[in-house]
Amino acid sequence: MKLLLVAALLAQVSTPPAAHVQNKTIEVEGLGAITYGISVPNDYRPEQPRPLILALHPGGGGGMAFYGSNFMRSIVLGPLGELRAIIVAPDCSARAWGDPKCDQAVMALLKKVQQEYTIDRRRVLVTGFSMGGRGTWFMASHHPDLFTAAIPMAASTGDEPVDRLAKMPTYVIHSRDDERVPFEPAEKNARELEKLGRTIRFEELHGVGHFSMGGYTGALRRAGRWVEERWGQ
Repeated sequence: MKLLLVAALLAQVSTPPAAHVQNKTIEVEGLGAITYGISVPNDYRPEQPRPLILALHPGGGGGMAFYGSNFMRSIVLGPLGELRAIIVAPDCSARAWGDPKCDQAVMALLKKVQQEYTIDRRRVLVTGFSMGGRGTWFMASHHPDLFTAAIPMAASTGDEPVDRLAKMPTYVIHSRDDERVPFEPAEKNARELEKLGRTIRFEELHGVGHFSMGGYTGALRRAGRWVEERWGQ
């Protein structure tokens, strides 16, 4: 039943723009096979470096193969299509993206993608929703040498200390009507980061429940444009 609900939520969003999208598998030493989705713009050329986006799926997949790919296709690909980026969306079988095994799998996947495609290292974005949003905070704070922007959605910061957060352009999206991840702590955290002088934007949504991911796509599109502006500065 839970998987059917997730599938319905992912189907709420319109079809993303044309791109070369594939489901693949990577063998990671000590972990075995990791499934993931990858979207490559149809006009990709090796002589033109592209941004790279890591899309982290929410919880609720129940170990379903290519759950991350479905999340990427339905929620991320359309709103962030203007960035003309290569997007990768791995699966995480643990309860958190900060789990050492998921972290190892993500780093192995990004290394592989950077070897196979021409990536602009100045434009590497991580984004995610709920569990994936918390994973976004984790990845950005633990791998600041890799990522240059972050867009956490409907997420808590977990156990990450404030002084480690938002050391790169960060666009936070959270609904005041989120019934699972409280709005107030997210807003308070963003305001504290603003006081620290971090490059951060907080967008407050209304009337969007936690299980209505489709309600975040407009804000995600605005976040992508904001990130692109920061990259251009």
